[in-house]
Amino acid sequence: MDYREKSWWLETLSRNLKENPSLESSEKTDVVVIGGGYTGLSTGYHLKAMNPNMDVCVLESEICGYGASGRNGGFSMTLFGLTKGLTKFRFGDDKARDAQLYLEAAVDYLDEFIAKNRLDCDYERSGYLLVATSPAQIKRLEHDFEIMHRWGITGVERWERDRLAAEFNTDFYKLGWFEPRCAILNPAKLAREMKRVTEKKGVVIYENSPVTAFEKKGDGRFRVTTVNGEIVSEYLVLATNAYSILFPQLKSLQTPAFTHIVLTEPLSRRQLKSIGWKCRAGVEDARDFIHYYRLTADNRIAMGGGDVSLTYGADFNHDRNDRIFRMLEDHITEVFPQLKGIGITHRWGGPVSITLDMAPAIGYIGRDKKAIYSLGCMGHGVSMTTLNGMTIAEMILNKKTSRTGLFFVGRRTIPWPPEPFKFGLSQAVRGYMLLEDRVKYK
Repeated sequence: MDYREKSWWLETLSRNLKENPSLESSEKTDVVVIGGGYTGLSTGYHLKAMNPNMDVCVLESEICGYGASGRNGGFSMTLFGLTKGLTKFRFGDDKARDAQLYLEAAVDYLDEFIAKNRLDCDYERSGYLLVATSPAQIKRLEHDFEIMHRWGITGVERWERDRLAAEFNTDFYKLGWFEPRCAILNPAKLAREMKRVTEKKGVVIYENSPVTAFEKKGDGRFRVTTVNGEIVSEYLVLATNAYSILFPQLKSLQTPAFTHIVLTEPLSRRQLKSIGWKCRAGVEDARDFIHYYRLTADNRIAMGGGDVSLTYGADFNHDRNDRIFRMLEDHITEVFPQLKGIGITHRWGGPVSITLDMAPAIGYIGRDKKAIYSLGCMGHGVSMTTLNGMTIAEMILNKKTSRTGLFFVGRRTIPWPPEPFKFGLSQAVRGYMLLEDRVKYK
């Protein structure tokens, strides 16, 4: 399938895009990274930045940015896991606060990384706005405000109803939480620009090279096999997130879920003026299954979320869900009634990685700690994965830093049960969240 069909973001890439050759031989390297998304590219970039003499290879099954990195909403944001309250409940105050600070550092670092490397990705540091649209959502926001105040976290502005009405020509929003440090961008352009600067550092990247297996050899090195070649390395990084389901060693640690997005035609000047949105911030509501939406560089509205499509086993054929697409189209005019009749030009979906405890994890396979995985970004990984790449590079080079000592690095991940129980459990969790949204958070 043409990668351009996978999302509008991928469609915006240059038609002169040249794909890298696939791995067609037997090679050796110091580090092999499986996955050419943000995590894998960032890991390669930072390994070479820290140790230019290290040989690093990235294997991507399609083209870099084909997966979640080229299909997400394009939010650079500070959310770790599902909600701050849930993270606090699962890990306690201190660890939840550490996660918040890590994500703030991730957002700031991505801003610096884009500026330093002059990445062309339609980057706008316009902020992030979490809105409450019902009494129960207001209560959830108030609870998070209390948590942030107790942690001593600053940099978040409370927007009351009148401030929201001044920014947006809608009475839909009742309370808001605004983070100026956050940003929006074109995720596929970011991935391709990260590929460019990673190759410039000296990382070898093979595209169209799906990995079929990996194993530990008798000498302690790893053999990674692709459809047409193989590569032997001292270290292995699985930067595969939702696609981790394809590898027996990781399949119980997370499950893929598909989130969906619809895109409007470009808004006219009159339409844009009618809705306001002066700050151009990315917006999410405070449901369980959030709606997330933002303006693109050419003033389209990308609206996503609301529900997910679940997979059975390793079935990744869930890009399209017409029921969810219709729901998202309806939500555009629920928020902005003045846009009734606006045209929808694109609809797509993409997989996110869901751990059972709804929190990200960076971990090891094996006692020698030479195989590292990263997964469970919960759909909030644009900035997090970029900093995760630096963290993984530090782990490989045995650097002890504030990042490598964090609780989610090397943590024990609660496994999902095997199929068909995993599918049943994931459907039960989804059903509960949908019911709570319908009864409580609507």
